[in-house]
Amino acid sequence: MRYAICNETFADWPLERACAEAAAAGYAGLEVAPFTLGDRPVALSAGERARIAATIRAAGLECVGLHWLLAKTEGLHVTHPDREIRAATVAYLGELARLCRDLGGRVLVFGSPKQRSLLPGTAPADAIDRLAAVFAELVPVLEETGTVVALEPLAPSETDVLTTAAETVAVVTRIGSPHVRLHLDVKAMSSEREPMPAIIAASAAHLEHFHANDANLRGPGFGTVDFGPIFAALEAAAYRGWVSVEVFDYAPGPERACRESIAYMRGVEAGLAARRPGPAPAV
Repeated sequence: MRYAICNETFADWPLERACAEAAAAGYAGLEVAPFTLGDRPVALSAGERARIAATIRAAGLECVGLHWLLAKTEGLHVTHPDREIRAATVAYLGELARLCRDLGGRVLVFGSPKQRSLLPGTAPADAIDRLAAVFAELVPVLEETGTVVALEPLAPSETDVLTTAAETVAVVTRIGSPHVRLHLDVKAMSSEREPMPAIIAASAAHLEHFHANDANLRGPGFGTVDFGPIFAALEAAAYRGWVSVEVFDYAPGPERACRESIAYMRGVEAGLAARRPGPAPAV
């Protein structure tokens, strides 16, 4: 597995310190929430972008990409009935794709529950049509920047648009571009009826990115979710992307969340490796 961690885990730590802590714990990648870079991340100068990218590289990390794309923004929405609002959203996401490229990243995880949920008077089918059109319109910029949007199904407690992996795969298939794929998150999958290994197996052909966390909003190993079957399913699916730690309950503190999450995942990997059949004895 290639392990990364989301930078907001480190709260208000300077980027240099966060990168150093992640690298020391054994992560290979850093995933960035744009709002952590300032009030207007898309307005960062070329020099500022270069400095951020250099800081990540200097720690021996790779920038995985961006997530929480529309967090702390105003007037943006992918299923809004107003065409101008959707156009502004496409334009903003395009600028985020350019920022992602400039930081050395590839993946843009689209969760943003508030900016996709149904608005009064909007039928679910119309919302899906608008969302699909927004990301189809974004494809030329994704091609230009060499980036991929990974659409994230979220729990019904967070949104009412794309709440299952199957629904999200249907939108990905409808758009039909290698630059729009699927993201899976353990916390979100725990809200589905299907077991997580079955969800992974069914959607493996479309899977671009993966978030590791627990249903209790903390890191992997901090709750009751058993990652053994999850990692076994990823292995069976020949998944080669990042496994990125994303937490929402920061009570354990950055150091514990960072170090204990990767220690737990490495232990799970080691357990799976120990159970694999060895080579046949020589005769």
